[in-house]
Amino acid sequence: MSTTAVPDSSQYSRAVKVILCAGLIAGTLDLTGACVVSWLRAGVPPIRVFQSVASGLYGSASFTSGAKTAVVGVILHFIIATTAAAIYYLASRHLRFLISQTIIAGVLYGIVVYLFMNFVVLPLSAVARRPVPLSGRIIGMLIIIFCVGLPIAAIVRWFSK
Repeated sequence: MSTTAVPDSSQYSRAVKVILCAGLIAGTLDLTGACVVSWLRAGVPPIRVFQSVASGLYGSASFTSGAKTAVVGVILHFIIATTAAAIYYLASRHLRFLISQTIIAGVLYGIVVYLFMNFVVLPLSAVARRPVPLSGRIIGMLIIIFCVGLPIAAIVRWFSK
């Protein structure tokens, strides 16, 4: 007879809370970072940043659909952030390094998320291809490290005590 450990409802509920909390915080920080940097570097308003996320689904039509695609962009962004949080949380249940070495793990996870989004997800999406200068890549990676990787790692560690 085999026995399989089945998480009880309180463990499941706790996991959902941690994942949602980390996704909400990382999503908010990342979106804020993207809006601030876009405004400072090119005067791009937040609605345009939100529409650029939605352009992964709609392509360039995203920029002519107003608030509708901006809302879709925000929703998609939080789905992505929450998915990143869920992956980290689930991995941390097996790789204790992710809990014990929060800063190193958070930085590495931010780099992995950046690379995955920019070199796997975006090429498969409807986002218009355009060259990104090295400074843009560095700033983008730093935003993901500090606004996604580190916060998710810290939140998962905090709730894992």
